Amino acid sequence: MYDVTRTIDVLDGVASDYHDAGNPNLLDRWQPMRDWLTLRLSAGVDPSCKALASRVGPRARGFDRAGNRFSGINFASQDSLGLSSHPHVIAAATDAALQYGVHSAGPAAQMGLTGLMLELEARVARFLGMFDATVFPAGLIARQAVIRTLVCPGDHILIDCHADAGLKDAAEAASAKVHRLPHCSIEAVERKLLRLRKSEPRAGILIVTEGVFGLDGDSPDIAALQALAWEFGATLLVDVTRDLGALGPMGRGVLEVQNMLGKVDVVVGGFAATFASNGGFVATDHPALKPALRLATGAQGLSSALSPMQAAAAIAAFDIVECGEGVYRRERLMANATRLRDGLLAAGFEIPGQPGAMVPVRLGSAALARRMTAAVQSAGGIVNLVEEPLVAKNDCRWNLQVTADHTDALIDEFVSIAATARATWTAPGPAVNL
Repeated sequence: MYDVTRTIDVLDGVASDYHDAGNPNLLDRWQPMRDWLTLRLSAGVDPSCKALASRVGPRARGFDRAGNRFSGINFASQDSLGLSSHPHVIAAATDAALQYGVHSAGPAAQMGLTGLMLELEARVARFLGMFDATVFPAGLIARQAVIRTLVCPGDHILIDCHADAGLKDAAEAASAKVHRLPHCSIEAVERKLLRLRKSEPRAGILIVTEGVFGLDGDSPDIAALQALAWEFGATLLVDVTRDLGALGPMGRGVLEVQNMLGKVDVVVGGFAATFASNGGFVATDHPALKPALRLATGAQGLSSALSPMQAAAAIAAFDIVECGEGVYRRERLMANATRLRDGLLAAGFEIPGQPGAMVPVRLGSAALARRMTAAVQSAGGIVNLVEEPLVAKNDCRWNLQVTADHTDALIDEFVSIAATARATWTAPGPAVNL
């Protein structure tokens, strides 16, 4: 059992608070954090690092860090069109394993390429209406590689303050001149560009945004950002990980919706959310970027390339995304997202943004959010809790991953579970105290 006197630490604490930076032993610095996480687990309020014990699907089984098993309605897995177990995708991965084996056996710059990976690169470029694309073994690696390739230490990066943590980390690693600007503010970008061009007319400037912001469910005006980039001699990078394949009549995401296909300087993304595979990509119309990424970065020269099985799975997913079944699955996805949002709004939850594959649910303080998450899981719902430092301490939220395979009945049941948890832990009185 946990120490009740430390309940406030368990419920309100932040991981960074338990890092002892004053300890000269670099490993021992993290022992307080481990102790705190163990306490959270024993108190039943640690939602992190859950593991699957079944296929990804609208229902799933899993276990927590202590090995405790659970099952329920799954809104915690990225599989927006439900392609992870699709027969066409599984058959393609199986065929690739038989033909190529299961390992790329080297970096892309050193014989790690396969015909499947080159086919995938061509497929991505064609899908986005761009000259070429470069595939990486992970979306995070693609983000880091392209930002660090484009930006020199003296260059400036203008990044939306709500951008994905991976984009922010890549920006900080590439330059000391990173400017976090107000969310989706075209005016703030223009003001910053005016000042920078006046003081540093020859500096490189990279503008970084997303097609859909996962924590907010909204999108920037990409045409306006690209126009500003061209006006001020800057470069625009748009991350389409969350919307590509899942949104738009043809599945080409926000770029399709905003009529910006083939019109953005650099597009980066990952396959995990929709295309049933690990991996990421960088696409552009500039012919010099691909050889720079392939031959001048450690990501392509030192890290093993995407495996043949994963490349084949992503290609097969593109097949589905681009056919009539893909249209149907996107329609189901949007209907499910709308039903889930409407149900949660009616239950009193705050749901920002627009319908999409990820439904953000704002919960408030860490103490309340951890209690509600534990209550939902014990009642048969599986969710991911986003906490500080990814969001502010008093702005914790669930990022609910909707899929085309969720049914109306499952969505309604989950809304009921969530509403009960909310009513229990926001009611006045002793029920709020563990």
